Amino acid sequence: MIDVDLNEDKATLLRRAFGCFPTGVAAVCAVAETGPVGMAVSSFTSVSLEPPLLSVCMQNSSTTWPTLRRQARLGLSVLAEGQAGAGKRLSLKNGDRFADTAWQTTDDGALFVLGSSAWFDCSVHAEIPAGDHTVVLLRIHSLQMQTELAPLIFHGSRFRRLHDMELVVES
Repeated sequence: MIDVDLNEDKATLLRRAFGCFPTGVAAVCAVAETGPVGMAVSSFTSVSLEPPLLSVCMQNSSTTWPTLRRQARLGLSVLAEGQAGAGKRLSLKNGDRFADTAWQTTDDGALFVLGSSAWFDCSVHAEIPAGDHTVVLLRIHSLQMQTELAPLIFHGSRFRRLHDMELVVES
């Protein structure tokens, strides 16, 4: 265990504590009037089977989310373990987030990162204010998956890989 420094900034302390929980890495992308736009998110989670919903959390200070939310369709790509470079670029504040990243779009403008383990073609269902973030519920219209591809993991402020191991439980 790490001792908590009570003098440490509360936001920094919370970020460190939240970093103890591993998450997958997804990209939320679309084609806007100006071209491809997207961002990496690590707050993706399943919500509902009926209707089919998933959620992502968007920081209220994001300059990318206002553009994405205006698009008819969004592509959510669950990045695979070999896509750390794409994950890093999609989390940049400036520069070409799609450099060296292969992608394709649907007729409705959803953009998907090629080589991802799953794709969800979505539209915004609802937005719920939550402190300095907004919880965005996305309605799933279609999906594709490659279950043999391991996901990219974010843990402790770093990209990581899953490690398979057999657990032997003694009774």
